[in-house]
Amino acid sequence: MSGGTLARRLGTRDAVVVGLGSMIGAGVFSAFGPAAAAAGGGLLVGLAIAAGVAYCNAAASAQLAAQYPASGGTYVYGRERLGEWWGFAAGFGFVIGKTASCAAMALTFASYAAGGSLWTQRAVGVGAVAVLTSVNYHGITRTAGLARVLVALSILALAVVVAAIAAGGGRGGPVQHLPFGDGGAYGIAQSAGLLFFAFAGYARIATLGEEVRDPERTIPRAIPLALGIVVVIYAAVGAAVLFGAGSAALASSTAPVVTALDGAGAAWASPVARAGAAVASLGSLLALIAGVGRTALAMGRNGDLPRWLASVHERYRVPDHAELALGAAVCVLVLTTDLRGAIGFSSFGVLAYYAVANASAFTQTSEHRRWPRAMNVAGLLACVALMATLPWRSALAGAGVLAAGLAGRGLAQRLLPRRPA
Repeated sequence: MSGGTLARRLGTRDAVVVGLGSMIGAGVFSAFGPAAAAAGGGLLVGLAIAAGVAYCNAAASAQLAAQYPASGGTYVYGRERLGEWWGFAAGFGFVIGKTASCAAMALTFASYAAGGSLWTQRAVGVGAVAVLTSVNYHGITRTAGLARVLVALSILALAVVVAAIAAGGGRGGPVQHLPFGDGGAYGIAQSAGLLFFAFAGYARIATLGEEVRDPERTIPRAIPLALGIVVVIYAAVGAAVLFGAGSAALASSTAPVVTALDGAGAAWASPVARAGAAVASLGSLLALIAGVGRTALAMGRNGDLPRWLASVHERYRVPDHAELALGAAVCVLVLTTDLRGAIGFSSFGVLAYYAVANASAFTQTSEHRRWPRAMNVAGLLACVALMATLPWRSALAGAGVLAAGLAGRGLAQRLLPRRPA
């Protein structure tokens, strides 16, 4: 079916679960390692900064979603409040960056769930993408239902990890190297930039705006609630892994949660952590497919991406063409790409996306405003500051791809006739 609208089937609890599934992903099982390398024991300060920036961005997203309850998130908000070029920049950065994130989640799942050769892991990753694309394709209620299961299992695994470390003791001590750690102020800022992306999934609630019942009430409640739950969980896990392993061991670890369990003498819980990481990766991948597909749908409706992507399935009321195209693209990336170098680009795109969200929220009038404009200013400045902490190669790659997308849109507008959406 070409065109059409999506069905409003999600309540507040469903929206919160989708947000939790997006945020409680592989990041919580891996991000504390590079954060410790940047800031030492000061990673907890970085976590607090990242949570503050995330809250500013969440407030902007919630406020905008209440006024514009349509699929597309900041792509729609930027178009409505700042102009179509700003909306395109946000949407393009989100789609490209999060497509890479989808592949990263699939590969992360495969690395925890499957042994054997690299190609065995790639095959498992492709299988995960195919299954979760099918779940999303068959309706948003199925997506939310599976998300409930994955979120519950992920939180249970993290609870076991924290309890095991607390019972076993550790190498780090509860306040080692605080408050500024080993990397100074810049290291703290860099750790905040790294840890911010573990929070970024709350945007998925906003991108589902066309499928939420009573969105003016539901979305502003669901986004802060989901973020608040995740902040508590991350703070507990961050303190536990720092206490269990110490900052030096975390900094050199690719699996910091497992390292912390070993340091605390609780290696018996490592299989639980590995299973939790695999499940959390699936939860992130599930929510990412849903969010990216709906942003591509919105961009297709406006001709900013091929209009073929604007299709909505007649029975399941989902963006069928967008989700199938996304699934195919992610499978290609899983089979062909080492995505470690793409993570920085994805980070750049996410921060650009939220910078546009904060700028858009700043322009809202009083009847649509739920939080003060000062939060939008703080969120915008913080996004720009965190972008500056990224390694220069990552920032350059992100800026280059974003510039290429803008140039491509400009060329398309000159060469192709524009049709009304």
